[in-house]
Amino acid sequence: MTTWMWLFLLAVITQRLVELSIAKSNEKWMKRMGGIEKGEKHYKWFILLHCSFFISIIIETSLKNHEFMGVNYFLLFIFLAAQAGRFWCIHALGKFWNTKVIILPGVALIKKGPYKYVKHPNYMIVAVELFVIPLLVGAPLTAFLYPILHLVLLRVRIPREEKALTRAT
Repeated sequence: MTTWMWLFLLAVITQRLVELSIAKSNEKWMKRMGGIEKGEKHYKWFILLHCSFFISIIIETSLKNHEFMGVNYFLLFIFLAAQAGRFWCIHALGKFWNTKVIILPGVALIKKGPYKYVKHPNYMIVAVELFVIPLLVGAPLTAFLYPILHLVLLRVRIPREEKALTRAT
């Protein structure tokens, strides 16, 4: 991988770690307020998916000779647009944003920001990222495989999340 690719991946990984810190803080707050976690059994698979995603990119790009690979500005634009959407989701949910399914009984569903238009915008954004990030750094196999794996996990998570949200309101 070229230097810019390493820096790009490092920036994305750092962003994810910061987001996990925010999610952990929000989780603690929600649980103090009476929040109940649902879907604990499948959460580990999301962690495995996202960790192996970066490992897959590193392995795939290490097997190739990338003496010089320029930036694809179209893909970079899509990535940056996805980041804007990601930040919009986090901001719209505020203290309720989390990587886990935590329900705070008696609290109405948040229907502002992107949630006013789409039910699960963050999941769509993650699917785009799982496709675009590997393509930006020259890992097309990872770009093909990981969005599919993400969709498989969402077939489990979204129904459980919907059920939990419906019962909480």
